[in-house]
Amino acid sequence: MLTSVDIEFFAVIAESSSLAAAARRLDVTPPAVSQRLRQLESRMGVRLVDRSSKQLNLTPEGELLAARGAGVLSDIEVISAALSKSRNSVSGPLRVAAPFGFGRAHVAPAMAAMKQRFPDVELVLNLFDNPLGSVRSDSWDVLVHLGAPPDSTFRLRRLAPNRRLLCAAPDYLERHGEPLHPDDLRRHVCGVIREDEKDVSLWRFTLARSESPTVRIRPAFASNDGDVVTAWALAGLGIVERSEWAVADDLRTGRLIEVLPDWRLADADVVALLGPREGRAVRVDHFVDTLREALTPTPWRS
Repeated sequence: MLTSVDIEFFAVIAESSSLAAAARRLDVTPPAVSQRLRQLESRMGVRLVDRSSKQLNLTPEGELLAARGAGVLSDIEVISAALSKSRNSVSGPLRVAAPFGFGRAHVAPAMAAMKQRFPDVELVLNLFDNPLGSVRSDSWDVLVHLGAPPDSTFRLRRLAPNRRLLCAAPDYLERHGEPLHPDDLRRHVCGVIREDEKDVSLWRFTLARSESPTVRIRPAFASNDGDVVTAWALAGLGIVERSEWAVADDLRTGRLIEVLPDWRLADADVVALLGPREGRAVRVDHFVDTLREALTPTPWRS
């Protein structure tokens, strides 16, 4: 007979890249995970994981259990949340996905504040280069995203304003001069962050309705880590596009200088993506409120 504990166990496997990764998440040994999986398959009478591949691939039966099981776990959470609300308590797992840098700087402290306020909440924070393209939608309760989401599948709560801007070290601008128009960037050394599949070498600007140039740069340096690209800019390597939140202190102290300040790149506001309200636990709304309070007033504009 299938139990909710079995479903929770298999959900971890379905969300992991390997059985070893699932073992780390479950805090047990890989052999223990393999044995428990075999026992589950034996009781169900079906194969749930394809062992012929080096990667962890689910069989059609495994995909069915993962999909239907996610719905069952969601229903259990909704019932639990309703019961908790009736006794005025907040508990259960809070699963949050966020970008690496922003997650460390702002999401993790907000989750700590949430835990202090509601000790029975269980915190799970997973950080990614590009959370929206890296994790299944049934593996998180809140996904923190910077910029406009690619679709409107999820409910969206705006948390804080955030601009994208170009910046460079004073040393670089002294040696190469300061661009006065976006077209001048073609003659400059530029760097980019490659966090997802976006065309990061195409920079789109706006100044007025009459002029909205698009500039194709040839990146001289790139990384999937924003802190690395910022460090290279601070070292005088060239001009980079960064989020306002990430370089506000460097701009304030003069370690970096904003380039083309009269021109605007697309904003990258901080938003929280959520599931439908009817399937959402009360702790999720409490956390979003906690995070929004932590970002008000906007820390990088204070």
